[in-house]
Amino acid sequence: RGLWLPACMVRPAQTEGPYFVDTRLDRSDIRPDPTTGTVSAGIPLDLTFRVGRSDGMSCAPFPGVLVDVWQCDALGVYSGVKDISGKFDTTGKQFLRGHQRTDARGVATFRTIMPGWYEGRAVHIHFKLRVDPQANRGKEFTSQVYFDDKLLDQLAAKAPYATNRQTRSANRQDKIFGEGGSDLVLEVARDGDGYRSEFEVGLVLQP
Repeated sequence: RGLWLPACMVRPAQTEGPYFVDTRLDRSDIRPDPTTGTVSAGIPLDLTFRVGRSDGMSCAPFPGVLVDVWQCDALGVYSGVKDISGKFDTTGKQFLRGHQRTDARGVATFRTIMPGWYEGRAVHIHFKLRVDPQANRGKEFTSQVYFDDKLLDQLAAKAPYATNRQTRSANRQDKIFGEGGSDLVLEVARDGDGYRSEFEVGLVLQP
């Protein structure tokens, strides 16, 4: 796509939530469950993170950052956890989870699906950026990305999302979205039978 000049856009941090699992599953396509080979059903999404590093004076691509991504499936189910409200237990499964390190351009791209939804939350994908993964909760940034509600209205009428009977909250109804979520909405474009999106985020490292 040519030369990328990093914008070092500072994004709002948001809650990690209850379902982060440090799988250390290094892969770009996070749709399959490696324990069974089953691929999560849904409309494909290629999600690219472009990570920059700012020292307050200049901005440059940030290579070597560990990017973790995790999300629910089309029916609102996360892998690898027992739901806090008892709706599911997917302990041992690893679908829709994975990580990559950014390349020399500060880029990491994941093949996933458009996420579904569950009660009380707007549709979202979690991500975590770790500069030093060996440090215990050291230099890391955690947040979420969201989608335009009009796009999700179209999505809800298509399989397999149409079978999700849980109530979907609009962005404006989500308290967590209200904490800076307007700066975390993805710009999504059609790409074949699915979608693609690029998300720029800048990290400002403290001494």
